[in-house]
Amino acid sequence: MQITFSTDNTPGRPNEDYAICGPEWAVVLDGATAPQGVDSGCIHDVPWLVRHLAAGISSRLMLDTLSLPDVLASAIESTCQAHASTCDLHNPDSPSSTVAIIRVRDESLDYLVLGDSPVILRKEDGDLVPVTDDRIENLPGGRPYSIEFVRSMRNKAGGFWIASTDIQAAYHAVSGSATNVADAALVTDGITRLVEWYGHDWPEVFTILDTGGPSALIASVRAAERQSPPSHAKAHDDATAVYANVLSRTGKPPRLWRHDVFANS
Repeated sequence: MQITFSTDNTPGRPNEDYAICGPEWAVVLDGATAPQGVDSGCIHDVPWLVRHLAAGISSRLMLDTLSLPDVLASAIESTCQAHASTCDLHNPDSPSSTVAIIRVRDESLDYLVLGDSPVILRKEDGDLVPVTDDRIENLPGGRPYSIEFVRSMRNKAGGFWIASTDIQAAYHAVSGSATNVADAALVTDGITRLVEWYGHDWPEVFTILDTGGPSALIASVRAAERQSPPSHAKAHDDATAVYANVLSRTGKPPRLWRHDVFANS
């Protein structure tokens, strides 16, 4: 499997996205920035949480044969242990992150999506299958959501689930397995705005990935943001894309794009 990935931070801010890949797996995370003035109860910033989750997930993918929900639950548990003595893990505003994982085993691909960082599968016949978790977009009452309302619905039945301090969130992720997958993309919501706000569709996204790679996809987002700044959200967001050529072992030539990081089994 050939894997390329690229990430770009919001100008002037640290990157709260993270991507990490191995020969048979890839992970993307997007940390959630707490609203201004909200006390998270944690002495650590969001990148600290995201990197600890990434380390926990990747080590288990390398060493264990756990299911993906078990992988994530174990990573959440070890991250909690890393700051339980210094931080209030019962605080409902504790730092959090989305999680997207793929793993190829034998002839199938396992996937997991928690939060709004989707996995898009392209099957051998060209069909595209988005794997999404849209629960935060479909909370009762509709947007705009207040801080208090989001807090009350976070990691709750009937609300939405996110990787933070509750290992049960891992078992509420959208997960499963698929066969006959040719390619897969894992993206954060800094990329999905290209589809949700700027009129692109997933076939166009894969065309960009095919021709220019993940860095070209991020460049397309940034160009759209400059041309038509969003009126209802921040002008830019951290943007991360992973492109996995799952069927490279069957003769599909690998692609390597300038500025992208490349992993090859």
